[in-house]
Amino acid sequence: MSRPRLVIAGTHSGAGKTTVTLALMAALKAKGMVVQPFKAGPDFIDPGHHQAVIGRPSRNLDGWMLGESANRAIVARASADADLSIIEGMMGLFDGSSPVHEQGSTAELAKQLNAPVLLVIDGSAMARSAAAMASGYAKFDAAVQVRGVLFNRVRSEGHYQLLRQAVESETDLAVVGYLQPDASVTIQDRHLGLRTAIEQGQGDLYDRLARAAAQTIDLDRVEAMARSAGECPGEDLPITRPAATQQPVRVGLAYDAAFCFYYQDNLELLESVGAEIVRFSPLHDDELPVADLLYFGGGYPELYGETLAANVSMRRAVQTFARRGGPVYAECGGLMYLTEAIRDGEGMRHEMVGVFPADAVMRKNGMTLGYRTVEIAESCMLGGAGTVVRGHEFHYSMLEPTGELHHACTLSDAAGKPVGQDGLTMGNTLALYSHLHFGSHPAVVADLLGTARRLRGAQASATKG
Repeated sequence: MSRPRLVIAGTHSGAGKTTVTLALMAALKAKGMVVQPFKAGPDFIDPGHHQAVIGRPSRNLDGWMLGESANRAIVARASADADLSIIEGMMGLFDGSSPVHEQGSTAELAKQLNAPVLLVIDGSAMARSAAAMASGYAKFDAAVQVRGVLFNRVRSEGHYQLLRQAVESETDLAVVGYLQPDASVTIQDRHLGLRTAIEQGQGDLYDRLARAAAQTIDLDRVEAMARSAGECPGEDLPITRPAATQQPVRVGLAYDAAFCFYYQDNLELLESVGAEIVRFSPLHDDELPVADLLYFGGGYPELYGETLAANVSMRRAVQTFARRGGPVYAECGGLMYLTEAIRDGEGMRHEMVGVFPADAVMRKNGMTLGYRTVEIAESCMLGGAGTVVRGHEFHYSMLEPTGELHHACTLSDAAGKPVGQDGLTMGNTLALYSHLHFGSHPAVVADLLGTARRLRGAQASATKG
């Protein structure tokens, strides 16, 4: 694989990677290019904005969660029909799962993909110091191909010229331009990060970003930098495709403003082993679609507690489906929805589905955050005991049990330290706080759909009897 690709990395979180990435994507698209977006790290919000800009699904890549082979496979498959790929980094260029090694960092990913790096520097309060910063990042690891610099939050052309001259006089890095600070192109944030693309709406945000980039960034140099990427061989992810005689498994996918955190490759892996995905909205729909399996992803159910609670017919439909033995898989926000109630940040209690005897309570202080290795301790719909899948946790809520809770999985962090249990089970329902990336162990998708097929067959036999 020698397709053009470029990593957009920051010196630190908050340098403006996402704004720069969206601006470049929008401007390159406006030039008529087919751009394939990617996001480094376990992030659901930025990929949503990528897709809103480009009109193509954005894919997550992660050195710790997925590894080199899976990352290369995802890039090769997704970029096959693209002119250029843009990969937005995470945190600072060298920040990852540990302060003493590169695992899980943007730098590690750039090396795995043999991709050049464009470094984003917040230039708002510096001049010659920018040269020291750029030089340090470029020289820190010679195997990381830092090729250029783009300055963010630069108020004037004159200030930019000072920064450009400083960097070009001390390094051989290409300075490709800058973006000015502009509140009108700022995406508001909240406790889990930026507001989602669904909430943001279309408007003209991305058009304004495209125009801003075209005015102050040398897009031809950016494109040339992407075309300098070397070879990066990639193979398909190992999956077991369904037999031609197998009927598709209808997967009811909860998707709306409250539930929108899904890895695109998770959905496509499900489809590759025989899933037919049908979207529905727990916020707005009165009834469930005809489905063999329900899948509730993460999101912001705590912000829509009143609306979710008011949709009594949907809550009852999900409860009935689960109590009758229908398979249900849920993560994070989906888990919260399956509890008896959500208590939001103001202390208001909103009735939920009631599969699990617990309330999900939002904490004003403290959060759970980090990579997770999820090991199945008791056989469940994701596989047998000993199956290991990787993912991450990121939530401000906690469970307050009102009865006995049973867990099917154990957790450890990126360093291998045990950090508790996960995987609540009740009947044929499995719910985790962890967001799993199925690409870390693709066999789980076959087990998940296999459970749905088995239960569908058992129900059909019982009906005939």
